[in-house]
Amino acid sequence: MTPQVLAPYVLSALFAAQVEGKSSSLDTLVEAIKVRRGDVRRTVTALHREGLVDVRTMRLTMLGFGAAAMFASQKLAPLRRPQKVVEAAA
Repeated sequence: MTPQVLAPYVLSALFAAQVEGKSSSLDTLVEAIKVRRGDVRRTVTALHREGLVDVRTMRLTMLGFGAAAMFASQKLAPLRRPQKVVEAAA
């Protein structure tokens, strides 16, 4: 998945943790979003370059907190489509 697709989900996960006073790590983000570690790492790096996330502390910057608050007020679509169950022909 691309950083553009994952960015709202990473921001939302960091926002939720930060509001609750919990610390985040790459592992907690992978677990919360349920995507590959490399994809989350690329997304966090891209958000750091844009000034939305501080990767040293794994916390949102003020700019990132504002952007994440916008995503927190919206319901994000599921990243994966539900799998359809295919019945075998009798």
